[in-house]
Amino acid sequence: MSVDLSVDIGSLHLRNPLIAASGCFGYGVEYADVVDLSTLGGVAVKGLFLDEREGHPPARIVETPSGMLNAIGLQGIGVRRFVDEKLPQLRAHGAVVIVNICGSTIDEYAEVARILDDADGVGAIEVNISCPNIKEGGMMFGCSIQGTYDVVAAVRRVTQRPVVPKLTPNVTDVASFAVAARDAGADAVSLVNTFLAMAIDVETRRPKLSNVLGGLSGPAIRPIAVRMVHECRQAVNLPIIGMGGIMTASDALEFIIAGASAVQVGTANFVDPFVWNKLLTGLTDYLQRHALAKISDLVGTLDISGKDHDV
Repeated sequence: MSVDLSVDIGSLHLRNPLIAASGCFGYGVEYADVVDLSTLGGVAVKGLFLDEREGHPPARIVETPSGMLNAIGLQGIGVRRFVDEKLPQLRAHGAVVIVNICGSTIDEYAEVARILDDADGVGAIEVNISCPNIKEGGMMFGCSIQGTYDVVAAVRRVTQRPVVPKLTPNVTDVASFAVAARDAGADAVSLVNTFLAMAIDVETRRPKLSNVLGGLSGPAIRPIAVRMVHECRQAVNLPIIGMGGIMTASDALEFIIAGASAVQVGTANFVDPFVWNKLLTGLTDYLQRHALAKISDLVGTLDISGKDHDV
């Protein structure tokens, strides 16, 4: 039985629901010798500010039980160098490109989006209002309902590309932020970004990260991320891109059943750069076993009837 793995995120058509997560796949071209980029649903590139950015000094990555802490600080080449140097290579490899954009101010977000709107080969713009390890921008906007609305609305005004705000889990009610994003004109939402966390070297009694705090990713966060996708699915009628600790096809399916139309895979790529074919095979096998023709038919099919949810 043949199956259809394609999905739509607003006007963006993906050949399958697997997207390489921003921050975990470089600018995509670094993996082109390992992964056929044209076989992925999409590539969400490393976050871009208007200008180049150095990021934080080492140590910037720490392994934790079932996860990883990072405080890279959004090091990057800036949007103009990306358009000139990386985007043509991504087009040549047949990649569907989702550009993650950042800003210290609302005006910077808008200007980065405007530049990308004029660039050939940009499939969608993912608005990063959720990075937990920078002092300006990021969560400064993403932890405020008004800030979320204002950034998304500013980006919406300057681009015709699909606008996908990336939401933070470091709030008490993530669904209300999805509503604000929808009201500001978002075509979809992606969630979740990393959880604010820290690790301490007990021998020196110093933080293991130079930035003290960092973002926690990996399997440790997956059950919380799945819950947040489910909550947003109840609140907004928008496509959702889910992420957080996906290592196997079964993990991806949890997000899809909870309400995600597509998923981003990040930390798993560091563990196994060849994970993509395994995930695609697993999704195909699942659909065939359950006699489902299209993966889009599986989105949001969680059955909670007759369940006692008291805690």
